[in-house]
Amino acid sequence: MNENTYDLGIIGGGPAGYTAALHAKASGLSVVMFEKDKVGGVCLNRGCIPTKAILHSAEVYEDLKCSSDIGINCEGLSVDFAKVVERKERTVEKLRKSLELTLKNAGVVTVIARAEVAGENKIKANGELYECSKIIVATGSSPRALKGIEFDNEFVLSSDDVLNLTSLPKSIAIIGSGAIGIEWARIFSAFDVEVTIIEAAEHLLPLADTEVSKRVERIFKSKKIKMYLSNGVQKIEDKKVYLSSGDIIEPECVLLAVGRKPDIDKKTDNVTYLGDVYGSVQLAHFAIKQAISEISGVEFDKNLVPSVVYGCPEIAWIGKREQDLEEGTYKKANILISALGKSHCDNCSDGFIKILSRDNKIIGAHIVSKEASSLIQEITIAMQNNIAIEDLKKVCFAHPTYSEGIFDCLFKL
Repeated sequence: MNENTYDLGIIGGGPAGYTAALHAKASGLSVVMFEKDKVGGVCLNRGCIPTKAILHSAEVYEDLKCSSDIGINCEGLSVDFAKVVERKERTVEKLRKSLELTLKNAGVVTVIARAEVAGENKIKANGELYECSKIIVATGSSPRALKGIEFDNEFVLSSDDVLNLTSLPKSIAIIGSGAIGIEWARIFSAFDVEVTIIEAAEHLLPLADTEVSKRVERIFKSKKIKMYLSNGVQKIEDKKVYLSSGDIIEPECVLLAVGRKPDIDKKTDNVTYLGDVYGSVQLAHFAIKQAISEISGVEFDKNLVPSVVYGCPEIAWIGKREQDLEEGTYKKANILISALGKSHCDNCSDGFIKILSRDNKIIGAHIVSKEASSLIQEITIAMQNNIAIEDLKKVCFAHPTYSEGIFDCLFKL
């Protein structure tokens, strides 16, 4: 075997892996990174980026269907889903090549091969042994199946499978209503596919604030998306979905979106685990912050990780949920997005901003609005820096914007 020596060896080229690699090189370390598939990991190749590319097409199509309301007439409107998928592939490839070039220019040695920890400070790949003073494992995660309900990649689809569709089904049942389930429900509904969501919890998007969940349910109802809440799947047989309520659904296909499992069997001593295999928050930005914290020592508050669900309107939250707080121990301020002039200009006035506070400090925020992904960042910065509400009131917010909704909320606390 040939032996190679590096300061840092990284198994996994996703957000945690490539971020760690780039920051380590910037610190003067020698780095080798192993990736069994494609650089960029799940986020770039089978998750965030391709999904958002398709979602953008779906949103444009949905807007054009009612464009006459804003004075634009579109005749003969139709969807060429093959081209939607083609654009998605181009977007992913462009970003992946850019990342590969960035890694190369930085001096990161990238090995496209399956790798494994082969003892203390050793990684084995392609029959070669690599000696690494420090080892990071960031191998990501895979779609999780349910007991008795496995992916067959034809009728029961994973989030990977659904990205490989080249034509739209006439109907689909989505099991699970986390971020993946909600975003794909929005995509398919916008493309005029009949959508049914099955959720075991009492409300959609169970990790969110209950008021957010109820608003999403109202929006989905207006889009004629069918919902079976507090409901489970007993079995799938002969292309029929049998629910615990006794209902039977016959969709053209099923998307099983009940979370993801870490791609690791067991952890090894003296190895650092980052990203989805860490076993905590499965979000790309959490993985990126973990990597920066590990390599560069920049402080990282794991309790202040914003969550975002994309589509129109966007959904975002940070900090405490109202249902987790004891009555009388906090203050609450709400503003409807329809109270903001910008929302009417944009023809996107559904939603709200809710801020929770205690002792003159924000402890949580929950937003359903266009640009919610950007709005939540303002709140996160304020919370991260422990800025008092009275000081936030001194900030001048631009008009007309969605941000001024946060400003209005501050004066209700």
